[in-house]
Amino acid sequence: MALMENSTEVNGFKLLGLTGIPELRAPLFVMFTLIYLITLLGNLGMVALILLDSHLYTPMYFFLSNLSVVDCIYSSAVTPKVMAGLLTGDLSISYGGCAAQMFFFVTFASIDCFLLAAMAYDRYVAVCKPLQYTTTMTASVCTHMVLSCYAWGFAESATYTGITFSRSFCQSNVVHHFFCDILPILALSCSAVYVNEILLFIIAAFNVSFALVVILTSYLFILIAILKMHSAEGQKKAFFTCASHLTAVTMFYGTIIFMYLQPSSTHSMDNDQMASVFYTIIVPMLNPIVYSLRNKEVNKALKKAMEKSKAMLST
Repeated sequence: MALMENSTEVNGFKLLGLTGIPELRAPLFVMFTLIYLITLLGNLGMVALILLDSHLYTPMYFFLSNLSVVDCIYSSAVTPKVMAGLLTGDLSISYGGCAAQMFFFVTFASIDCFLLAAMAYDRYVAVCKPLQYTTTMTASVCTHMVLSCYAWGFAESATYTGITFSRSFCQSNVVHHFFCDILPILALSCSAVYVNEILLFIIAAFNVSFALVVILTSYLFILIAILKMHSAEGQKKAFFTCASHLTAVTMFYGTIIFMYLQPSSTHSMDNDQMASVFYTIIVPMLNPIVYSLRNKEVNKALKKAMEKSKAMLST
């Protein structure tokens, strides 16, 4: 593919992919196919379980169902293309396809950030203000919180994807990554990208800092409330109420901070790829597992659904 002088003439990029060793492509394809299938089955299964069991019609599971949908979409923005490249060896992606991949990935990754913050606030109200929970976390409030997450995600992604792809690309069309992430695309530009990098840092810093402030503040008050509890059983119950969410937050934000909130001079493409595989492909698979382990309500709903399925098959 010829190198292009201007962004208006670029008709595609070539992704570097996950490996340059042909012998590794088949086992990696099998592994990522299994991961992707588990991601879809786990997250869509979680959504179906929440919709089918009226006992799960609570704010926490409303947020969790949205998180599951978002995980499916942002994993789907990346993983199928990775699988296709491993299977066929074709690592090319069109200019429009690259922009679309970046747009959907950034959109739903951002939504994920703010949904995790909304879930932390929900846990704060549940543990610290249990008597006010039903009047505070109403259906209207939860819906507005979720819609705000989606609105910000789409607005942010549209702005940044538009600015990124307005740059000129004249150095190379080889993207040193396995998908069209922002930093590897900016690295190809022959235009001044300093403003873009500053803007990326500001947006990422706002997303992470705002969401983390909400999460950390919520859990600070939750910790204080737990320590004030006189009942060991009450403390244990409150802890397990929050344990799944804390695990999901740690997995997601750990890699986001590693990837985006560091100076560009310290970036290593190899380390970035490893971190990216984790939060784009692995984390969406782990979330439904994390939220189902030791969650009595989910396990109870799952057993009930399995019993109904067995009864239907036996009739």
